[in-house]
Amino acid sequence: MTYQVNGAELPTDDEGYLLEANYADDLPAVIAQAEGITLGDDHWAVINYLREQYREHGQTPNFRHLLKELGERLPHHDSKTLYDLFPGGPAKQAVKIAGLPKPFGKGGY
Repeated sequence: MTYQVNGAELPTDDEGYLLEANYADDLPAVIAQAEGITLGDDHWAVINYLREQYREHGQTPNFRHLLKELGERLPHHDSKTLYDLFPGGPAKQAVKIAGLPKPFGKGGY
């Protein structure tokens, strides 16, 4: 499987995660469309947070850390909200849509 973004073909693993991180602004919309999600501001807040964490730590946080840190930054992001935004699991589906490689273990560190 691959995604086509700005004329480039981006390879994925068998689950649709990019093999290498890609921070192109157009990419999340392409992957979200394939996942049946229309991105809004709250989606982008999560995507930007995950990209920031990946740049700083080389991996993405698990759901517990994601929930805690987003809750501190954006108080209206609780567990239900995150699952409403990313029904496939915020620590996994959001990572995929953010254009990041598959998380370690059960969704990050």
